[in-house]
Amino acid sequence: MLTLIHAPNSRSTRILMLIDEMAIWERIEIKLVAIVYRDGSGTADTANPHPEGKVPVLIHDGTVITESGAIMLYLTALFPQSGLAPLPGTARRGEYLTWLFWYQGVMEPVMMAEVMGISHPGFTRNFRGMTEIAARLHAALQQGPWLCGADFSAADLICASAFTFMPQLVPDDALIRDWVARYQARPALARAKDYDAKLVAQAVAA
Repeated sequence: MLTLIHAPNSRSTRILMLIDEMAIWERIEIKLVAIVYRDGSGTADTANPHPEGKVPVLIHDGTVITESGAIMLYLTALFPQSGLAPLPGTARRGEYLTWLFWYQGVMEPVMMAEVMGISHPGFTRNFRGMTEIAARLHAALQQGPWLCGADFSAADLICASAFTFMPQLVPDDALIRDWVARYQARPALARAKDYDAKLVAQAVAA
């Protein structure tokens, strides 16, 4: 059994979008938990198996997988027929894996530091900054239209999703702006947001 531990309007919403893109809703149970949001609202939930009380969390037959990139890698490998990732052994597979790990290890930390106004020579030396983020995305999208070439993948989903949460950081670059707009126009994102809106409405009405 597959279970997604989810909180509305959080990082786990992009996993809902992935589930929709992969057409595997019927294969996954959604379990809601409370979390502490970025604005300080919300509460921690003892029912959440994430060691830090975060979401998303994927549980597969008792095995706990945390962090968005790991969950996307796990699901796209478990359901390779979905077409949301280049297959192992194909030319684009290495690029796909690189984007997933680069997002978690570099892109999101740099963007969060930018939003919080954190600056330190050691951080910049190790992770670079938004200028380098934009340059790397631009170089890939020149070969695009998506990060791994002609096809939309979970790599696009995880990287572009950051600009939905932090729209003020979208680089002033036509290729990147168009890529983010095409991501945001995907019906799967609208359906994931609608799902969350219904959850919030049900919670308010309860």
